[in-house]
Amino acid sequence: MEQNRTLLIVLLCFVAYMMYEAWQKDYHPVQTVSSPSPTPGSAAIPGKEKSVNSGNALMPVPSGAKQNADTDLKAASTKSKTEIERGHRLTVQTDVYRAEIDTLGGDLAQVDLAKYPLHFNQKETPFRLFDTTALRHFVAQSGWYLPNDPDNHIVPGSRTVYKADKDSYRMEPSDNSLQVDLHWVNAQGVQFTKRYEFHRDSYIINVTHFVSNPGEKEFKANLYLRLERNAPKTNGGFFMLPTFTGPVYYSPDKKYQKIQFSHIDDVKDQSVKDAIQRDISGGWVAMIEQFFVGAWIPDDKINFKYFTSRTEEAEHLYMIGMVAEQAVPAKAQNVAETARLYVGPKIQNKLAAIAPGLELSVDYGWLTFISKPLFWALDHIERVIHNWGWAIILLTILVKGAFYKLSETSYRSMARMKSIGPRMAALKERFGDDKQKMNQAMMELYKKEKINPLGGCLPIVIQIPVFIALYYVLLESVELRQAPWILWIQDLSIMDPYFVLPILMGVTMLVQQKLNPAPADPLQAKIMMVLPLMFTVMFAVFPSGLVLYWVVSNLLSIAQQWYITKHVLSEEKHTAGHHAKKKGDE
Repeated sequence: MEQNRTLLIVLLCFVAYMMYEAWQKDYHPVQTVSSPSPTPGSAAIPGKEKSVNSGNALMPVPSGAKQNADTDLKAASTKSKTEIERGHRLTVQTDVYRAEIDTLGGDLAQVDLAKYPLHFNQKETPFRLFDTTALRHFVAQSGWYLPNDPDNHIVPGSRTVYKADKDSYRMEPSDNSLQVDLHWVNAQGVQFTKRYEFHRDSYIINVTHFVSNPGEKEFKANLYLRLERNAPKTNGGFFMLPTFTGPVYYSPDKKYQKIQFSHIDDVKDQSVKDAIQRDISGGWVAMIEQFFVGAWIPDDKINFKYFTSRTEEAEHLYMIGMVAEQAVPAKAQNVAETARLYVGPKIQNKLAAIAPGLELSVDYGWLTFISKPLFWALDHIERVIHNWGWAIILLTILVKGAFYKLSETSYRSMARMKSIGPRMAALKERFGDDKQKMNQAMMELYKKEKINPLGGCLPIVIQIPVFIALYYVLLESVELRQAPWILWIQDLSIMDPYFVLPILMGVTMLVQQKLNPAPADPLQAKIMMVLPLMFTVMFAVFPSGLVLYWVVSNLLSIAQQWYITKHVLSEEKHTAGHHAKKKGDE
């Protein structure tokens, strides 16, 4: 079996897998059912009970709430946010953020990443990670949860309007940190402060909730932390394998876990229910997308109940969060609860230092064990040469070097196959349509000439996982986002805008075919001739860095195959002739 036939089978399977994944993402049927009510006497989890959405403020309704409260909240959901409460936006400017905090609920409602442009030719427009538009809704929320306080009269929550000292905050060049304090006092005189603390050159925001209860009336509440977003509208193209977007969490026992949006919809799936309603300490929750992540990292000494939920509107908003098991504060007690909020790029070495397992949010999928070493090698090469394109080329050379012996065996086999082409044609003419005798004669010929017909399979089968793993590296590694190579290639993570690399890849495939033995079957020969065009079209939408890898790999394969065909086999023939002559002399 020739190498290119194996390449055809494996890559067609890869394309079929991508098409299936794309179809699943867009058209997978989902059952939409109401969330089950909590058991009597149990505390409802914020966001897990029935909920409606008003603007970007989630308003939980405990199962034991009065009917009129439920009716009022449903009516309120039809009003705009400003009709319900008078909140406004505070602007925050740091060296890495241009952010907005909504005084209604104290949500971090908008975040622009100042160091990450939207596009390589739009350097002045930062990428917006958090937003509250219909197309992209993604916010971080936190507050105090009290089951019998749905309207946030006793403790601050999603409907609370905080007050701030000013409307605009800026981190000056001489500052290493910036604090934004939001204040609220309830009718009993209990003072609540929500503090955002930003740090220079850091994507970690410390969020601290202070409570001072000087009165005689005792009450207890639970801190909750939550991320809320809508499902993505697109998946990046039909032929592009979509990266995972959605909620994830980490626990010391089960490690890194992903939750599909469809699993939150399908609450009948008991295994999913158990996975997302758990008591955990020392973990974190996050919403991830291709290059960026929003994550809550709580105090690892506090036990939290993790949960997921969604709103009941036509355009669902999905939530992942946690509520503290320990209720605070008690009478006449000052309390400060701090959690870290990471909002930014998925830079692996920085994420690993923040929390255990947070670097796993760089989701390389089922080939992580290959993708991680590939990225490690790429990263170290780039640190020396300071160009990701040349790093990919050097990595390709290293990979081809690692597989040299396997490739050599394959190319020797193909070269021998090509040399017996005339005899194969004679066998076909001799046996005609008698396939059984034809196959028997071919096997005898292979045995006589010491040819392994499967010799070309193993190298390509081994290299396909490397190819797919590198595909994930290019799609998921923010370090390669908008990374230029040379001339027209200004972003290795997106397709070649002028299709130069895909065309070069098609040409190199055609050259490889000329070096390989032609299939005996005319139909197969025609199919093989169409392959370069087919893969040129398919690779036209792949990341240019991936196509660069394949082009360089093809060029190295051509050089190796030419060398083996012209030199190694001729040396073998010379050696064989020498031994034969020596044997004759004896």
